[in-house]
Amino acid sequence: MFVSLYASAYQLGSLLFNLIELAFPEGLAPYVVDSARGAIRWATASLIVTFPVFLFTATRIAKEIAAEPARRNSAIRKWLTYLTLFVATTVIVGDSISLVYSLLRGDLTIRFVLKTLVVAAIAGSAFGYFLWSSRSDDEALGR
Repeated sequence: MFVSLYASAYQLGSLLFNLIELAFPEGLAPYVVDSARGAIRWATASLIVTFPVFLFTATRIAKEIAAEPARRNSAIRKWLTYLTLFVATTVIVGDSISLVYSLLRGDLTIRFVLKTLVVAAIAGSAFGYFLWSSRSDDEALGR
């Protein structure tokens, strides 16, 4: 589940970054535009495969946990959840630092702001979901 989540998040970011590149070109050479189009096709293909895998595994795990609540206490599940929270937090902090740095340099462009928002939205969504999941587990286990 976590591998398909990470792959889906990465490919969604790649897809959106390349769409931003095409929507707001910055003197791109024709080969760069072709490269962006190829990257869009690859990211789309990857998402078509990995996101349903994530949904399927997440749904299956949720059903297994509902049937057997002791699975909420799985050490591997907790470790991967906390790792995901750590990575998402690190990405959000790094993204914020990059935004402030570009603002201070006077290099703030619409492309940069949109890419920053994409990163923040993807990392923020993962963080929010896994924080909610962790708290739900704690409540269900009476902590």
